[in-house]
Amino acid sequence: MKFDSIKAKIADKVPKQNVSDTTYITALDIGTEFVKVLIAKNTDEGIEIIGVGRKRQRLSDMHSGAISDIAGVVDTCDQALQDAEDMTDESVDSRNAAIGIAGELVYGATTTLTYKRPDSSKEIAIPELTSIMQKVQDRAFARAQAQLSWESGKKDIEIRQVNSALVSLMIDGYKVNNPVGFQGTDMSFQLYSAFAPMVHISALEKTADELDLQLVAITAEPFAVARAVTPNEANTTFSAIMIDVGGGTTDIAVVNEGGVQGTRMFGIGGRSFTHTIATELDVDFEKAEKLKLSLAQQATGPDAKKLQNAIASTLDVWLSGIQVALEDFDTVDHLPAKILLCGGGSSLKPLVRALQNDPWWKELPFTKQPVIHHIAPEEVFGVRDSTKKVTDHTFVTAMGLLVAARDTLDTSGDDDKKMTDRLNKLLQI
Repeated sequence: MKFDSIKAKIADKVPKQNVSDTTYITALDIGTEFVKVLIAKNTDEGIEIIGVGRKRQRLSDMHSGAISDIAGVVDTCDQALQDAEDMTDESVDSRNAAIGIAGELVYGATTTLTYKRPDSSKEIAIPELTSIMQKVQDRAFARAQAQLSWESGKKDIEIRQVNSALVSLMIDGYKVNNPVGFQGTDMSFQLYSAFAPMVHISALEKTADELDLQLVAITAEPFAVARAVTPNEANTTFSAIMIDVGGGTTDIAVVNEGGVQGTRMFGIGGRSFTHTIATELDVDFEKAEKLKLSLAQQATGPDAKKLQNAIASTLDVWLSGIQVALEDFDTVDHLPAKILLCGGGSSLKPLVRALQNDPWWKELPFTKQPVIHHIAPEEVFGVRDSTKKVTDHTFVTAMGLLVAARDTLDTSGDDDKKMTDRLNKLLQI
């Protein structure tokens, strides 16, 4: 599928309006364990959360971060939406929504393309940039399709782009933010792109239709988290590894000097630990979940040691998954020594202790032992909570989706915007 046809398909789903005409936006975080809904007012001062909903999913509705029962998920989402709408103290139109996508077959990576301009004395203009970006996008699409076909075992798997962002742009070895008007011969682009199988995307689109939501963005969840906590500054040096531990998957994003280098996901999350506890202690899933939560609260007593032993094997496999995922990021000289955690699964105390104390990081290109930190809602740029219900790291992904909804609806052609932002809007889906 070519880039133009991808844009055309999404364009049909995005309202033809300016962000100033849109007062309310909704984030729908459809997790394996919980559905989270945030309704927010979009103002000149930023995003203000005015409604919050949270409902537990049924065990059969999700599998490894992907929808397995559309009707069941729609019912749970509808309840969470209703709770969020009931919390608002005004009549709101919250139909414009961004939905997160996760799962082992969501693929995100940075593609690099070097382009030699035929006339180095000619000033660079938007049409030339658009043509070059088309080539970068085509290369990223082919690479993603080959990778996902190999991982799924299905030849020529149908995929769609869900996110893209310009990581860096260099002219004759010099990094620039706005290339328009420059002269030069060699242009080097780094473009982050995320792709997902159509079967997953169509399930989310069907869910949005059933909920009567105007779907303005489907966003890879680790990209949403990275976007939410990275400063929106041209020359930021912000670098970090984001790890979102959900119920069914663990999602990773690596940001280097403000640019998303890539995203990886693997199918081990909070439910994997619960299943291990249920098997080893011979209890049902509900009882195992309660025992796991007691670990998160640093429970003491005769069960504490048994629980830690029960999850040790799953924790070892999870750490191996982190190592394998981070080994793929070979576009950076070294990995950032800051790890930011979010998602309900990251509340598990043994998981955090393992990241902090185990030597898993020594075989990776870290320059020093990474510092582990849970992301607080207050650290999400441009979003504030007036409900006082968004209290911890478990809502960070949903907050990132609010940012994605705002960015997608912001079709303003303000000439003062940096060229990087304008190119992102051109490619953003």
